[in-house]
Amino acid sequence: MGADAKTAMKVDMTEAAARRIAKIVSGEAGKTALRVSVEGGGCSGFSYKFDLVDTRNDDDVAVEKDGATVLIDDLSLVYMGGSVIDFVDDLMGQSFQIRNPNAVASCGCGTSFSV
Repeated sequence: MGADAKTAMKVDMTEAAARRIAKIVSGEAGKTALRVSVEGGGCSGFSYKFDLVDTRNDDDVAVEKDGATVLIDDLSLVYMGGSVIDFVDDLMGQSFQIRNPNAVASCGCGTSFSV
């Protein structure tokens, strides 16, 4: 795999997301990471799913920053390559948001997209 392909498959997280993930995981006994996956469905075709987990699967890619770990399986990584996971706290509320350059459309709630 060339350098461009590796960069395209990379997922990053902001410092705000890392802080929030580390805080959430530390408050959940036995949990070690946040798993982000892509599933079929949602109003735009695909949706993101967030789960706290205690194990890492063989096909997981780990994204680590400031003591926080996000796990993404190989299949989801195909749809999420080049994305940035962020945590936003504004007047609309608190939420994880994924800025995905592969998405050609998304829904208003920010959890559903199409490619």
